[in-house]
Order: sequence, then C-alpha cells, then structure tokens
Amino acid sequence: MKVIIIGGGWAGCAAAITARKAGAEVTLFEKTDMLLGLGNVGGIMRNNGRYTAAEELKAIGAGDLIDITDKNSRHSNIDFPGHKHAWLYDVNKVEKEVTNYLKEIGVNIKLISRVVDIEKEGKKIKGIYLADGSFYDGDVFIETTGSTGPMGNCLRYGNGCSMCVLRCPAFGPRVSLSARAGVDDLQGEREDDIFGAFSGSCKLAKDSLSPEIVKELDEKGVVVLKVPSEDVNIDKLKLKVCQQYALKEFAENVVLLDTGHAKLMTSYYPLDKLRKIKGLEYAKYVDPYAGGKGNSIRYLSVAPRTDDMRVKGLDNLFVGGEKAGLFVGHTEAIATGSLAGHNAVRYVLGIPLLTLPRTVALGDLIAFANYQLSTKEGRRNRYTFAGAEYFKRMQELGLYTMDIEEIKARIEKVNLTDVMNQRLV
Repeated sequence: MKVIIIGGGWAGCAAAITARKAGAEVTLFEKTDMLLGLGNVGGIMRNNGRYTAAEELKAIGAGDLIDITDKNSRHSNIDFPGHKHAWLYDVNKVEKEVTNYLKEIGVNIKLISRVVDIEKEGKKIKGIYLADGSFYDGDVFIETTGSTGPMGNCLRYGNGCSMCVLRCPAFGPRVSLSARAGVDDLQGEREDDIFGAFSGSCKLAKDSLSPEIVKELDEKGVVVLKVPSEDVNIDKLKLKVCQQYALKEFAENVVLLDTGHAKLMTSYYPLDKLRKIKGLEYAKYVDPYAGGKGNSIRYLSVAPRTDDMRVKGLDNLFVGGEKAGLFVGHTEAIATGSLAGHNAVRYVLGIPLLTLPRTVALGDLIAFANYQLSTKEGRRNRYTFAGAEYFKRMQELGLYTMDIEEIKARIEKVNLTDVMNQRLV
C-alpha cells in the first residue's frame, strides 16, 4: 500500500506518522530543504484550548509530535495577554528531531521535491509529477501543501514577498493539487473583502535586543513592552490571520515570546518605529527578513472536504492543515493531518473511514470549521483551539479542560483510545 504525502509541514508529518503506524508504505514530498514549514518559526503549543487538544491527540494515539514539542520546549505554563499555560518549543531544534523520528519509523522523505501536477483517471489520482519531470504512482494521496504563496499572491493581497521561511524564490511556488485535479478551491477573506490574511508573527534575533530583555525572555519566556502612543494602530489587527492574538493588548504593546529567537507577536512592524522602543534600539528581523514591511499571505487555497478529511469529488485525495480549512496553529495541523493519514489507510483497505465525534474537541473543531467555510461570514473567521470564536465555543460546550484523566475518559467513552496506534495492514 503506497501513501503519497505532498507537503512536509506539521500536517504532512502528522499524516506520515499515522499512515506509517497503520502499516502503509509512506513517501513524503517536501519542496524545500527541511520539514515543518511555518513550524520552523512558530513555537507556541498548549495555550488555552490547545492543551485539551494536545491531550486528546495523545489519548487517540496521535501524540508523537506533541511529545517532541514538549521535549524541546524552552518554557512551559507561561501566560501572556489573552493566553494561559502556553508551552514554547525551540524553533531551532525541533525540525531535526521530527526529521529523525520520521526516518526512524520508516517514512521515506524526499526533500527539494516540488510536486507540480497529477495524473488522474476518473475520480482517482494515479500519480504525481515533480518539477524535474519524474513520476510517482500511489494508492492514496494526502495534500498538506498549506495555503501560502506563490509570490504573486503575497504581492496581490499583501505587501509583496516578505522573504519568509517558505522561500518561494529559491524552491518554487506552491501548487494546488486539488485544483489540478479539477476541484475548485476556496479562499479565506479579510474584513475588507480582500482574500487571504497576513501571518501573525515575526522573529527578531535575540542578540539584537538589550541584555535586560534577553535575560527576562530567558527567565520568564515573555516580555511585554509599551508601544508609544503615536504608534498604536488598532486597525492593523484586522489584517492578522491569528485572530486569537487580534486583541487590543497586541496593538498597545509589543509582546515578545522566547522560542529560541524572540517571537514578535505582530504581522509586521516598521523597523524605525520598533527601534523607538527601549531595549529594541538595535532590533533585527530574522523571519521574515522584510518583517518591517509585511509578512506572508495565507488562506488562498482550501480544498472542500468532508469531516473524514477526504476531498469532495475525488476518491483518493485527503487533506490536512490549512489546505483543509481556515485553521490556525500547529496543534490544529497535527490534528487534521493525523486523521487524514489514518483514513488514507482505511480507504485503501476498504473499511469505513473514521469521523471523530463532536463530543471531543478534535472532532468538533474539524466539523465546525468545515461548516463555517460554506458561509461568507465563516470565510472571514479563523478556527483555532487557542482563542477567538472557536475557543469560546469550546468553553460553552464544556470541551475545554486541563484534567488529563477527564480527557482520557472522554476518548475512552467513544472507543477511540489508541485508535491511531493500531496497525491496520
């Protein structure tokens, strides 16, 4: 059984793990020279409802990547505006750890391998073509290519290429395989009816900050600095992809988090204004390099899907991560990718696909975000366990808890304990 995964971000890696644990032969194609994509500049886990989701993933047998980020966390249980008990993993270490783990369990990783087209017969994909013309066949395919790029989209809907970690100029643009297969992709919108939204944070070189700020970051994990009153821009919050951080506090303050670099919780910030703030006089961006001008634009390619992560109109294409909905965050990518990988194997075996019930947070987010995508208002929102509309829903439904035993019991009640640890082939 050949499972082909296109895209090596958190969702693609999660799909590779669950498909491999189910017994499939798994090949993962990634267009750049390293895995994790935006995970290399992210770093926030377990904040707010993500704690619940992380423990649900562990309970269903899909917690491998959660264990890796936990192990590589620089800080645990820290609070910052609007967020409680966050864990911050080291963005400079986690990618190699994930790569090593995938290799250990037998995933075939192909880096600098950009998939540009598919071969299709009826409602089935037969194989994929790489940019160099080579062809690979498979039984089932999982697209986790994200929703950012190519460069033209960052120019059309943003402030141009910001030279982000995805590095489109060097490794080539993202290609939507669902679109290549004849499926009409959906796009997220901003409040002003412009497609896409800016990535929500940047990275500053810690060495470019004052010794006092570096010391506080290393000790506490978070530093909050006042923005000069003349530079406060509340309207800028509307641009952000990460609505859980689109709070007044993030306009009135500069919030820095320690993820190895100093994570700056804003889409972009003019460098001359940033350097007006005490302690940031020598601040320097490391991602995106043009963080003083703009950031990458996301949510430009979402495939219509069912709640078992299969693309509508195609028999053997599954999706995860931002390709599967207007999701924000690593935990959300791991959740959708894990289900896609597991169900890909079920599909080839001809057994019923798994739909996670809405009595667990993972299943409710997947179903709720899918329904919301069908409405114009829903396409203006983003869905995450960490805040905004969905975290409120989690709390109202009683799905948010930090009681690990309660979470385990919730999963056991619906007979899903370790379901993704079971070998199916």
